[in-house]
Amino acid sequence: MIRLPVFFLLLACVTLHAAPAKPNFVVILADDLGYSDLGCYGSEIATPNLDKLAAGGLRFTQFYNTARCWPTRSVLMTGHYAQQIGMDPQYGKFPAWVRTLPQRLAPLGYRSYHSGKWHVNNAPHVVADGGFTHSYYVAQQDNHFHPKKHELDDQPLPEPEGAWYSSIAIADHAIDFLKEHAQHHAGTPFFTYVAFTAPHFPVQALPEDIAKYKDTYTKGWPATRAARFERQKQLGLISTTLSDPEPQITAPSGKESDLEILGSGETRHAVPWDTLTPEQKQFQATKEAIHAAMIDRLDQEVGRVLAQLKAMNAYEDTLILFLSDNGASAEIMVRGLGHDKNAPMGAAASYLCLGPGGSTVSNTPFRRHKIWTHEGGISTPFIAHWPQGIAAKGELRETPGHVIDIVPTLLTLAGGDVTAMPENAPPFPGRSLVPAFAKDETISRDFLFWHHSGNRALREGGWKIVSAADNGDAWELYDLTTDRAESNNLASKEPERVKAMAERWGTLEKKYVAHAGPKPAGKPGKGKGRKP
Repeated sequence: MIRLPVFFLLLACVTLHAAPAKPNFVVILADDLGYSDLGCYGSEIATPNLDKLAAGGLRFTQFYNTARCWPTRSVLMTGHYAQQIGMDPQYGKFPAWVRTLPQRLAPLGYRSYHSGKWHVNNAPHVVADGGFTHSYYVAQQDNHFHPKKHELDDQPLPEPEGAWYSSIAIADHAIDFLKEHAQHHAGTPFFTYVAFTAPHFPVQALPEDIAKYKDTYTKGWPATRAARFERQKQLGLISTTLSDPEPQITAPSGKESDLEILGSGETRHAVPWDTLTPEQKQFQATKEAIHAAMIDRLDQEVGRVLAQLKAMNAYEDTLILFLSDNGASAEIMVRGLGHDKNAPMGAAASYLCLGPGGSTVSNTPFRRHKIWTHEGGISTPFIAHWPQGIAAKGELRETPGHVIDIVPTLLTLAGGDVTAMPENAPPFPGRSLVPAFAKDETISRDFLFWHHSGNRALREGGWKIVSAADNGDAWELYDLTTDRAESNNLASKEPERVKAMAERWGTLEKKYVAHAGPKPAGKPGKGKGRKP
């Protein structure tokens, strides 16, 4: 028998011991946060914790969501387009082949934790249906100071005693789950999903946070938007023009009668700032201050989650991803507990929305808002930070990415086989982003697809066709390599390209809807379908 020298045996043991363990994953999702709403994406809002993640990792400049909350969240949890899994329009249940990310990670040795919003309605019970080990579920978010309904591990919780604020409570439970993990499962990798409800309407924030931004937005929407645009160019995030704010556009949610409740300071359109009355200017500036305060507080709570990761010695080998579920919202409505005009703006008794003026600022430099599939509705900040796995520090990644890519990325890093699918399941439409973590290279793909509430889009390389339901279904064509702002419609100059891309969109729509199977009887669902 051949005997290795003791030195080589020891070396082999050391090498085996030093083999990297599976990384942990933390995905942080904001709600209705626009592309430019973080400091590291051009904002004047204080987001030092997220900015530090960006400085120590990567920022993607062309990352996409689905334009709305529930489709994005369902895609994030399954790795498939929402149309493939009966979530846009909503069928009421998943096809039998669907597996959630926690269900896929569990056989690979992971424990999974969720805190915050869920909104994956085809899997109503976060633990039982979603596969999480523990969950704190803020089930209705009509008030950031009062949870109308919240659950722990699928069981209803009583109304909280004392002060409660959504972002703080969501961070508290995420931290509690991490502490428990560190105490009882220190050798086990984890996936933690922190789904904030901020800065979704109603815009409500702590008074001390609002005070920081009291006079920040009195100069008006155009001035704030222009300043963000200049910072974005300095940061190297964009090379495009600044889009037209389209003052004629108003979101398809809410109704004119809501203005009677909200008062004469409100407006449903992003009209020229100089045409507003002094009362309206102050009202709009205050709403933006509250929106900023919500993001400021979200960043503070992210900081507490990061501190817990460091305290449990998990920070260095945890891949942290941050993104938003859609662009900022132009919606204006009153629901929940209603709106008291006599209450301080941003307090629990008020019900205000950012609205189209503030949304054009948040979505700088892009067009339109949440719900639309123009760049303003579907573009999200995307930060990736992982000290032991991403050597780059403060670099940008230009490759287009999409929320469909998150599941294959995490499964790849966890050692899973992304080609192994349940019976009757289609392959993942997304791609692993791991190659882009190493260097600035384009992730190979043929297209990216969108469809929500009659708004449609398809991207092939740098070309994008997009159609708005409120614009007669006409396809527009843009060269995003030079025109991310979608200012120069080339459809009339490239009719054959438009035709070919539109035909591909129609073929994909039919295929994806077929993957979901027949809609169960009596399930009309949310989100209007459309014929290709």
